Amino acid sequence: MNFIYDNLNKVEENISKAALRAGRKREDITLVAVTKTHGADLINEAIRLGITDIGENKVQEIMQKYDSVSRANWHLIGHLQTNKVKYIVGKVKLIHSVDSIKLMDEIERQGHKHNRVTEVLIQVNISGEETKFGIRPEEIETYLEYVGKLSFVKISGLMTILPKVDESVSNRLHFRNINRIYVDIQSKKYDNVSMRYLSMGMSGDYEAAIEEGSNMVRVGSAIFGDRYYN
Repeated sequence: MNFIYDNLNKVEENISKAALRAGRKREDITLVAVTKTHGADLINEAIRLGITDIGENKVQEIMQKYDSVSRANWHLIGHLQTNKVKYIVGKVKLIHSVDSIKLMDEIERQGHKHNRVTEVLIQVNISGEETKFGIRPEEIETYLEYVGKLSFVKISGLMTILPKVDESVSNRLHFRNINRIYVDIQSKKYDNVSMRYLSMGMSGDYEAAIEEGSNMVRVGSAIFGDRYYN
């Protein structure tokens, strides 16, 4: 598993340099190691090497690995169906992919049942690509106002997933645009809203994302290598 040590060192170095270029410190950036399709042995090795936050795309994988993985902060970063919420409330630190009022209502219902407040990020489709989940930027305020009526859901920031493009300048423009929205929300006051996290950037573009304002990056293949699908 030496490759994880080498890969993680390289990712850490890149994050530190990108943060410096952006006028920030390494500790300002949260690294979420994305572990989908990888087993508990690799995840535990990454935790041993210093990883504190791990991300999964599917609820099923969290359930399969949860009891076999060392203590860590779990993040659900993939699309979440309402009928799966009951399995992860109380287990995950952060749900990155809230994209409907219906989903917020179900998280509230399950939170009430377990007496647990769940922190969530609003997933924003900043690029407007039809194949991506997320709400339109002009819908964000509706969510920020709606969460004020809830007791067991707290909006802690924004998340976006960008399309795969060849021109990095295009992604930079999207990163810049959502960062402007994030900063604007920080200057306003909403109940149950605290803009702590801007989750954007993955293995192919996390350095650019940090330079453009991200403080939470979701990195998988750059740490663990290629994914293995059954």
